[in-house]
Amino acid sequence: MKFIADLHIHSKYSRATSPDMTPENIDRWAQLKGIDLMGTGDFTHPQWLGELQEKLVKAENGLYQLKPEYARDVPSICKAAVYFVPTAEISCIYRKGEKTRKVHLLVLLPSFEDVSAFNMTLARRGNLASDGRPILGLDAKELLAMVLDTSPQGLLIPAHAWTPHFAVFGAFSGFDRLEDCFEDLTPQIYAIETGLSSDPSMNRRLSALDDITLLSNSDAHSLPKIGREANIFETELTYENMIGSIKTGNGFSGTVEFFSQEGKYYFDGHRPCGVFMPPEETLRHNSKCPVCGKKITVGVLHRVSLLADRKKNIKSRKARPYHSLIPFQEIVAESLGMGVQSKKVQGLYHKTIEVLGPEYFILMDAPLDEIQKVAGEKIGQGIKIMREGKVNIRPGYDGEFGRIKLFERI
Repeated sequence: MKFIADLHIHSKYSRATSPDMTPENIDRWAQLKGIDLMGTGDFTHPQWLGELQEKLVKAENGLYQLKPEYARDVPSICKAAVYFVPTAEISCIYRKGEKTRKVHLLVLLPSFEDVSAFNMTLARRGNLASDGRPILGLDAKELLAMVLDTSPQGLLIPAHAWTPHFAVFGAFSGFDRLEDCFEDLTPQIYAIETGLSSDPSMNRRLSALDDITLLSNSDAHSLPKIGREANIFETELTYENMIGSIKTGNGFSGTVEFFSQEGKYYFDGHRPCGVFMPPEETLRHNSKCPVCGKKITVGVLHRVSLLADRKKNIKSRKARPYHSLIPFQEIVAESLGMGVQSKKVQGLYHKTIEVLGPEYFILMDAPLDEIQKVAGEKIGQGIKIMREGKVNIRPGYDGEFGRIKLFERI
């Protein structure tokens, strides 16, 4: 069977995260988006784990589902079974190779029993209650060993692998090779998360990643951001089959992506001065801001080009197609010339979903004439432009999201 999975989100217990990020709301928005499998996020946080154990129950396939008494109303056309898998992001900050490393890592485990055992071990290394994404002085390799000791089916995935400040390949605090980070345990790294500022074609410029599955997840801190990136599987919806697909590539059929230029670290730049530039221009300026002379933040495009051993994407055995999308609320907002949170935008967004079905169906599969009948001609045109990739983007840089437009140049 085909299913869509968003494995990396955060709970209301994470810093800078909406208080609406609760199991029942996540379940509802997954249905509105058309997502079949959600990561729980933040299973290391004791209060969140308690809430998950209270509100979720193990399903016949071994994954978890929301208990019926907590279910929220959704349009009948969107109603679908949503499953949950235990996941958490952990921030490891430590010294290695004469350098301070800051690496964020996504952990998947099969059951809450495994989670409880893992958390007991992890709690000896730091305060798990301080934040939904705990910060620990722990070597990434040691964390991987802990995961494998807890469960042979546990999986550790480098999160948003190219982010400059907190990632395995980050320009400021990461590594040039997976082997430099995980050493003899590197064969236990089967996937990386590409992050919002890179797409699979950029990653395939590194032959070292030929046997690595490239995952995409939303890293959502609020409900509407769920599913802004996700993974598409064609296998039975169980933990074992999903993990097997990630490890082998069999049954993994692609990803849903941001337009990578819109990610907030795509280009090089210096946000205080409003300066952004491609890698070649950064080199001309000796990596200094041309306005104030301070150091430029090296973006993902530049970092990929530094580590790549190919000039362009080469199809590897694990290469899969991907779909670059714009969230439907943003398409509606631009088409109406209003803010995303305006009453008219929200009304038309929900009306369209109630008539046509979940957001992913509208963005990828719904006939354009049907979209135009419900939402109007301009929104249908906008989705056509997006599907054809003919969008206009001012790239993101130094923590500033890029701007994307369908109907006008930027």
